[in-house]
Amino acid sequence: MKLLYFAWVRERIGKPEEELTPPAEVGTVEELMAWLAGRGEEYAYAFENAKVIRAAIDRKHVQPGTPIAGAKEIAFFPPMTGG
Repeated sequence: MKLLYFAWVRERIGKPEEELTPPAEVGTVEELMAWLAGRGEEYAYAFENAKVIRAAIDRKHVQPGTPIAGAKEIAFFPPMTGG
């Protein structure tokens, strides 16, 4: 699956996107973030406060407990503010 990183998530990881295949036991967005956090310092830093990170599967905003099976693209981004 393609993972996309935006704003400070991208800055902390050091890349805008990548193709990854998580292990079979990673079944939800929340589990994916935990798995990513274990991939190295930059990922641990990006996902250190996973509760504030928002996710979208195939361009639709989802909750942390959403299953990732069949996802082609998952995007991670911090909360948005605007005016």
